[in-house]
Amino acid sequence: MLLAYRRALPLLRIPFSVYLMPVYWFGLSALPRAVDGVRALGVFIVLHLLAYPASNGYNSYYDRDEGSIGGLKQPPKVSEELIHLVWLFDALAVLGGWLLSPLFAALVAVYLLISKAYSYEGIRLKKYPFLSTFVVVVFQGAYTFLMTQVGAGADSSAILEPTNLLLALVSTLFLCGSYPLTQVYQHQEDRQRGDLTLSLWLGLRGTFVFAAVGLLSGALLLAFTYWQRDELRNLLIFLVATGPVIVLFGRWAWAVWHSPAAADFEHTMRMNQVSSLCLSAAFMLMFFWALLADNSSLAATVNSTLPLCATYLGG
Repeated sequence: MLLAYRRALPLLRIPFSVYLMPVYWFGLSALPRAVDGVRALGVFIVLHLLAYPASNGYNSYYDRDEGSIGGLKQPPKVSEELIHLVWLFDALAVLGGWLLSPLFAALVAVYLLISKAYSYEGIRLKKYPFLSTFVVVVFQGAYTFLMTQVGAGADSSAILEPTNLLLALVSTLFLCGSYPLTQVYQHQEDRQRGDLTLSLWLGLRGTFVFAAVGLLSGALLLAFTYWQRDELRNLLIFLVATGPVIVLFGRWAWAVWHSPAAADFEHTMRMNQVSSLCLSAAFMLMFFWALLADNSSLAATVNSTLPLCATYLGG
């Protein structure tokens, strides 16, 4: 029995949650002094170790992919034990959220329900390229950005401040640019299942053009918002950190333009890894740097969050 659950556990793709970590750090970096360090650690655990894996597992349960999927080059066979793990992680995510605040728990529950509508065969938003993309980029972008701030203890006036809402929109634009790139290596399998993803609808070249427009739009709005907030240091950090991402994206787009075979699992995962780690590092630096003005707050936050962060970045 335990062996069956151990075989199903990789399909939760817990390490894959690192690719969504930039939104978490982005949300914290926008309101550094409004964050409670202990609660921020709790949010990280609820989202990255419970909610995201539950969503990944549910998606795998209904997709039953035989080829590579995000974070797993050779996924194991899907079994009934997987759905049992999904329900367990769902329950733990909502319970953990409730320990932080009832509102945060409710937001987590909504996120989990929406993620299931994406894959569930009776609804399967994944079949609809524009609707599914809208749902993913909003809920994994702006919604998660604001949910993180709620869970970390920020008050409503800070969360609803106009420039903070602009930064939430930036997170959605970044997701809008990066999300179709995660689909480029699955065109054949999606076509066989009857899932018309946005990347499949756009085609390989169209996907890269769409991604470039989305990412550039997000970067321009980010620059404008940091200028409005008088946070030019953060803008400089962002520009330096995203240099490797721009180079890698350009080289990959060039390769795919000349050979569609370059739109494979390995290139996709490399792009995800580099962009996630670079953006996470940038937003982490912004967050902790801002706290230098408040040494007591900095010490409490570092003591509660830095060890987990080091573990994640160290693989």
